[in-house]
Amino acid sequence: MDRARISDYVKQVSLGTRWSDNDVYGHVNNVVYYAFFDTAVNGCLVESGVLDIARSPVIGLVVETGCRYFAPVAFPDRLTAGLRVARLGRSSVRYEIALFREDEDAAAAQGHFVHVYVDRETRRPVPLPADLRNVLAGWVMPG
Repeated sequence: MDRARISDYVKQVSLGTRWSDNDVYGHVNNVVYYAFFDTAVNGCLVESGVLDIARSPVIGLVVETGCRYFAPVAFPDRLTAGLRVARLGRSSVRYEIALFREDEDAAAAQGHFVHVYVDRETRRPVPLPADLRNVLAGWVMPG
């Protein structure tokens, strides 16, 4: 996997690090990167009007995730999360996310996660609702 550039992503989201994100080694702990990924994706879904965290009848559950680290990030760094959809299935989506420090063009970390969309009550997979599919189709990189 080559180190991503900000131009490789359809959407960009500003994120801030917090004092509590740093670990004893003086950089953001690896598990926090996954929280950044979740925050970027779900924030964009809420902002797009296709996710109401408390009421949406269809919700995404993470079934797979991964991350590669290239450069350290530490509080008080400001980050930009780059986001794109790599695969849009019947009931699942593979999101690819990269984190960029301040105004840097090369990713400090990049990874992915897969949401399987399920009925909120039964937790059984369901097809992506049309409005969600339309929003996510706009997050697929052209070309």
